[in-house]
Amino acid sequence: MQLKRVVVTGLGALTPIGNNIEEYWNGLVNGKSGSAPITYYDTEKFKVKFACELKNYNTEDYFDRKEGRKLDRFAQYALISSDEAIKDSGLDLDKLDKFRTGVIWGAGIGGLETFQNEVMNFAQGDGTPRFNPFFIPKMIADIAPGHISIKHGFMGPNYTTVSACASSANALIDALNYIRLGHCDVIVSGGSEAAVTIAGMGGFGAMHALSTRNDSPETASRPFDATRDGFVLGEGAGALILEEYEHAKARGAKIYAEVAGGGLSSDAYHMTAPHPDGIGVVKVMENCLRDAGMGIEEVDAINTHGTSTPLGDVAELKAISEVFGEHAKNININSTKSMTGHLLGAAGAIEAIASILAMEHGMVPPTINHTTIDENIDPSLNLTLNKAQKRDVRVAMSNTFGFGGHNACVVFKKID
Repeated sequence: MQLKRVVVTGLGALTPIGNNIEEYWNGLVNGKSGSAPITYYDTEKFKVKFACELKNYNTEDYFDRKEGRKLDRFAQYALISSDEAIKDSGLDLDKLDKFRTGVIWGAGIGGLETFQNEVMNFAQGDGTPRFNPFFIPKMIADIAPGHISIKHGFMGPNYTTVSACASSANALIDALNYIRLGHCDVIVSGGSEAAVTIAGMGGFGAMHALSTRNDSPETASRPFDATRDGFVLGEGAGALILEEYEHAKARGAKIYAEVAGGGLSSDAYHMTAPHPDGIGVVKVMENCLRDAGMGIEEVDAINTHGTSTPLGDVAELKAISEVFGEHAKNININSTKSMTGHLLGAAGAIEAIASILAMEHGMVPPTINHTTIDENIDPSLNLTLNKAQKRDVRVAMSNTFGFGGHNACVVFKKID
């Protein structure tokens, strides 16, 4: 059967460097760091005292008190970003076939703060099992798309993909395929995460996964730099409206880009460490290009997973060199995590948006905080360091990898 074409017609973002799409893009191209001392709780006894929190975010600005109390922050972020994307798309919800409109969302953890607070309250009590009746529905990872569909009446596929940091990229690929195969006309896709909590920071800190640059948090996330020492935890959400091409054309929608293809693979190696030979990363990019029917020479830019960890950054760049060969040096390679931090299950969504906006504006955001060359990295690669670069980006790839060896890759192209 002839697969249908899928395009992006709406975007929404809530990030540590901007609370909407316009602010997010301005933060990206200007190399803004979202990393700062944590304000959510007392960090005196914590080894890591900083993260990429949202700025100027107040629940009351978006939800009334009663509604806000029923929503974990990760679900709040999902509703806010999806509302922006739906508005941006110009969809007339009254004319939409709600049975052919779905929500496929990504969350690596879900309502961690809700879980943490309920368990702490129980542990500090007398053993009597007193729990908030909203504990479970606030915590479960699938509640975010549930709230989006309830708010707008979308009655198509509705679920959450959970594959750690690859979650929202997995969601985008699922959404792509539902529309390609003719099952849906429109899908709201993306991801959200709110893990900057005592449990989140404590857990990742215990793994020695986080940067410990407490004296200079704004420079802590430094992918590809020789002095990188771990990632900076972030929070927020990104939402994309995926739509069947003819459906979008018929209503005169603005089209940001075509979702050309997606690829998946597994490292099958270790719970948290990347495969040293990058086999799974090589395969996921090859799978993505094959799915898109593209040659390696067509790719102009890659937004890497690039978390600022000692092992992961080098392994990914080696895989890029292996897949793209001589063409690798012609590709603008960056990591927007240098600015946003690592949004875990929302990373794939906000980084896909960054890739799409790079095409929209003809500008590749930088990898900031680079000061020291890593001799393990091929010097011929164009890492787009410290300053944004003008580039006519016609094809952009976004890589996202998760604990458990989950690899996802999505490629976008300008619409013909």
